[in-house]
Amino acid sequence: MSGLGGLNKSPNGVVIGLVQLQLPVVETKEQLTAQTQKVVAMVGKARRNSRTMDLVVFPEYALHGLSMDTNPDIMCSLDGPEVAALRQACIDNDIWGCFSIMEFNPDGNPYNSGLIIDNKGETQLYYRKMHPWVPVEPWEPGDMGIPVCDGPNGSKLSLIICHDGMFPEMAREAAYKGAEIMIRTAGYTAPMREAWKFTNQSNSFCNLMVTANVCMCGSDGTFDSMGEGMIVNFDGTILAHGGARPDEIITAEVRPDLVREARIEWGVENNIYQFGHRAYVAVKGGAQDCPYTYMHDLAAGKYRLPWEEDVKVTDGTSCGFEAPVRTFKGNPDG
Repeated sequence: MSGLGGLNKSPNGVVIGLVQLQLPVVETKEQLTAQTQKVVAMVGKARRNSRTMDLVVFPEYALHGLSMDTNPDIMCSLDGPEVAALRQACIDNDIWGCFSIMEFNPDGNPYNSGLIIDNKGETQLYYRKMHPWVPVEPWEPGDMGIPVCDGPNGSKLSLIICHDGMFPEMAREAAYKGAEIMIRTAGYTAPMREAWKFTNQSNSFCNLMVTANVCMCGSDGTFDSMGEGMIVNFDGTILAHGGARPDEIITAEVRPDLVREARIEWGVENNIYQFGHRAYVAVKGGAQDCPYTYMHDLAAGKYRLPWEEDVKVTDGTSCGFEAPVRTFKGNPDG
C-alpha cells in the first residue's frame, strides 16, 4: 500500500518523490548553472506537489546530461555553487533531497557522486559510484564503499548509482549495513528497461529492503532516457511505477517500520539473515562459513574468471576513450 501515492501519510511512513527529470544538454558553465536552477525549481515543484513528501530524489546526470564530458570547467565540487544551490533548495522547501553531480578529481578522472542533503541543508550521505557503466563511462571508480545514513522519520537510507544495481552484492552490502530504503539513481536508456525492473525488484526482495529507483527521462536529441521511476516494497511488490513523461514526479509512502518487522519476524525467505546462517534447522545457528570462491579470490586480489583471457572488451577504447595507464590505488583511509 502506498497511501495513495503518499497523499495519506501514516505516522511511521516516509513519502518519497522520484523526479523523472528531462534529459538536458550541458556543455558550458552557463548551461550547468541553468540546469542547476532547473533542479532547484523542481525541488519546489515537488514540495508544492505533495505537502507530505519527505524525500525528493533526482536521477543520475541531473546536472550534466549524458555527454560523458569530463571538461573540468563543468565539473562540480562539494563546496561549489551548484551544491550550495541544492542545499538552499532543501532548506527553502523543508525537504530532504538526493542529487547527482560529476565531481572534479584533481588526481584523475572525475567521480560520479551522489549526495543526500537533509531539510536543514546538511549533507547526510556522500557516495562515489562504485561501478561506472563500462565501457561507456569514464568516471573514476568509487573508493568510499557504500555508506548508510539516518533519514527522515527514523529511516535508514543508502544510495547506489545506476549500473551499481546490476551487482547483487551492492544491495546486499547496503542492507547488511542497515539500510531500510536504498535509492538507485540512473541515466539508463530504453534498452535497459526490463533489466532495470527485475533488478530493482530482486534488490528489494533478496534483502527485505525498500528500493526507490529513477532514471533521467526524455531525449536530448541523441539519447533517449527512459524515466521508469519505480518504488518497490521490501517483498518485491512494485508500489509505484512511472512511464516516460519528462519531469513527472512519482510518489509513494513506504514503511521502514515494516521493513524492520519483517527482518525480525520472518522465517521463510528472510534471505538477508539466512545467507549467513545456512541450514539453521540442521545445525545450531546455521553454518556461518564463507563457501564462495569468488569472495575469497576478490578479497585476496586474485579474482579471475575461467574465461578471463577470452573477454574482448576490457577498456573504453571501443567508446572513444584512451586506454588507461594508471592502476587503482583505493582509499588509504578505507
